[in-house]
Amino acid sequence: MNRFYQNLLAVLIFINGASVCYSQDNSPVQLGADLMSRYIWRGVNLGGNSPSIQPSLKLNLATKDNFHALTIGAWGAFSVSELSFQEADLYLTYTFKEMIGLTVTDYYFPSDVTSARNNYFNYDAATTGHVFEGAINFNGTVKIPFTFMFAMNFYGADKRRVNEDGTSGNIFFSKYAELGYKNSIKGVDLNAFIGAALDNPDETNGEEGYYYNSSAGIINLGVKACKKIPITDKFQLPLQASLIFNPEAGNIFIVFGISL
Repeated sequence: MNRFYQNLLAVLIFINGASVCYSQDNSPVQLGADLMSRYIWRGVNLGGNSPSIQPSLKLNLATKDNFHALTIGAWGAFSVSELSFQEADLYLTYTFKEMIGLTVTDYYFPSDVTSARNNYFNYDAATTGHVFEGAINFNGTVKIPFTFMFAMNFYGADKRRVNEDGTSGNIFFSKYAELGYKNSIKGVDLNAFIGAALDNPDETNGEEGYYYNSSAGIINLGVKACKKIPITDKFQLPLQASLIFNPEAGNIFIVFGISL
């Protein structure tokens, strides 16, 4: 192996990533980090104007035939920009026949990313920085290359209704739905998707949607492509690129990422 490849592998091992596009080996423990040009989540820019490093750690427990599977994981997003969200999430997923998934996610956004101390263990409904979400997924099959996901916040720092007297009301129980189509063309995995925020905030009353939407509508429309680039006989570098539109907000994003 020449010096160029040795240096490249050293960098890749440092950022050591695991992508949603590719699986690692059959080890029950997987860890890594994606390096993304921007952090775009469900059509919303949460990464500011800087790249985002997204580490992950998960434990997979499954029966031999994968009839039942349980995943316990942690995922984060950390950007250089001061205007971006820093994020540290925990999640639990049960999967049935690799086809139907049920997930509970604890999203956490530190209140002060510049502070050496934070308040992670505050779970008070009115002041917590946590958002709890429940989601159901259909992951598609060989014969049915479509995916579907429905997610709803059910506790914590969700957006809130505004009462007639101007006081803060109940949370929105913000809802999101997404339909996807998977295909592969000459070694490139493609995923076309369309996602919508389902809540309709009353802007005249000072309300705002969880996805910064002013009305119910499509917020995440686009296509994602993933491809492995051969580096050596035993190593391939996974790359991904996404073209994302947010019609409700009038935004467009082109995102590139490197993963292992």
